[in-house]
Amino acid sequence: MDQIQAMKIFIRIAELESFSRAAEDLNVPRATVSTTLKRLEQRLGVRLFLRTTRQVKITDEGKIYYQRCLQLISALEESDALFAHHKNQPAGIVRIDMPHSLARVMVIPALPTFYQRYPQITLSVSANDNAINLLDQGVDCVVRAWPSEDDNLQSRHLTDLKQITCASPEYLAKFGTPLTPEDLTAHHAVGYFFAHQRADSHLEFVTDGKIEKRQLASTLTVSGADAYVAAAKAGFGLIQASELAMTQELAQGELVEVLHQHLPPPMPLYIMYPPGRFLAPRIRVLLDWLIALFSSPDDPVCKNLSMGKIVD
Repeated sequence: MDQIQAMKIFIRIAELESFSRAAEDLNVPRATVSTTLKRLEQRLGVRLFLRTTRQVKITDEGKIYYQRCLQLISALEESDALFAHHKNQPAGIVRIDMPHSLARVMVIPALPTFYQRYPQITLSVSANDNAINLLDQGVDCVVRAWPSEDDNLQSRHLTDLKQITCASPEYLAKFGTPLTPEDLTAHHAVGYFFAHQRADSHLEFVTDGKIEKRQLASTLTVSGADAYVAAAKAGFGLIQASELAMTQELAQGELVEVLHQHLPPPMPLYIMYPPGRFLAPRIRVLLDWLIALFSSPDDPVCKNLSMGKIVD
């Protein structure tokens, strides 16, 4: 049990990048955290963290040990849950990161149904559109519009969201309403960029089963889905995004869909999480609930959780 406790302390230090915060989170003295980590490093014969007065940074050896500890602790929790599930609800904190629009429009409004089913789970939802490192950010799973290229993560396709092209009424009154992609020559698009990536202002359309790209002029480039939609509402050009993300703006007439017969390719959604034979019950039930939610986006109650179970 001492070794298991040492692993749990190590995991929280890695996720919080702080000895004092890990001690506070686990409700143990800071001296216990420091002593435990020192003994663990001595027993393993490697340094797990690089420590300065300002920063705690995990080493390459620590990253390997972290992944293994997650698998072992999850396996232990899963084993206990096999016999305790009939009387104990999954409990604990689950940290998930997803794009702003999905959190705002789809996931958070449906969360009351999740809490009705799992009242002892606490969710920490961070909204972010850029790629993140699960270890560095201390999250259990992420939802993104692209599959992970990290071999240390398991990816599961959730759904494909319909995308549309739209602009503000003021923009269309000034530049005209395009009927085909060929009409876009004199039009503008709101540019978009991810962190550490080149800005792009092209639009995409599916024509005869192939993706056709149209590069448009741009006077404004933004990062983040909310800023992207706001720029379109302000009349800076055409944008392409999931129809779901712009439900409110379309209903209120702040944005108008154009090129109905020339849709962009659908947006694939993936959920990514650390691989392993076992998943902690608190993480597994959230993944199952999200899969059901995205499998039936028109049914936010998501009663049928047998749809799309996680398969390891």
